[in-house]
Amino acid sequence: MREVPEWIGKTDDSRPPPYVRLRIFQRYEGYCYLSGRAITASDKWNVEHVIAICNGGENRESNMRPALTDPHKVKTKQDREIKAKNDSVRKKHLGIKKPRTMTRWRKFSGEIVHATRER
Repeated sequence: MREVPEWIGKTDDSRPPPYVRLRIFQRYEGYCYLSGRAITASDKWNVEHVIAICNGGENRESNMRPALTDPHKVKTKQDREIKAKNDSVRKKHLGIKKPRTMTRWRKFSGEIVHATRER
């Protein structure tokens, strides 16, 4: 059998061409790797990164699997939550804090003043 070179995206945003999508679909015999269900002609499916690009994964064929749209949305949400948690821990470690926003303060007379949102 002839060896085909692995597709690697030029950027993180580059989409795999149709022939690569077909290879990925055939390699996994048309099964969604998230739900284990067979993908039929009427199903909407995506090529999904096993290790999300935002979490250090690469945009290459070996990191992609076929996934039905609904389970893919759930996994993408989880990937974003992991990314947010990692960023939060990294910022805390580096001492980076959100700027403090004054929402209320006390005048010399003792009166509490609440900040109003200007539009």
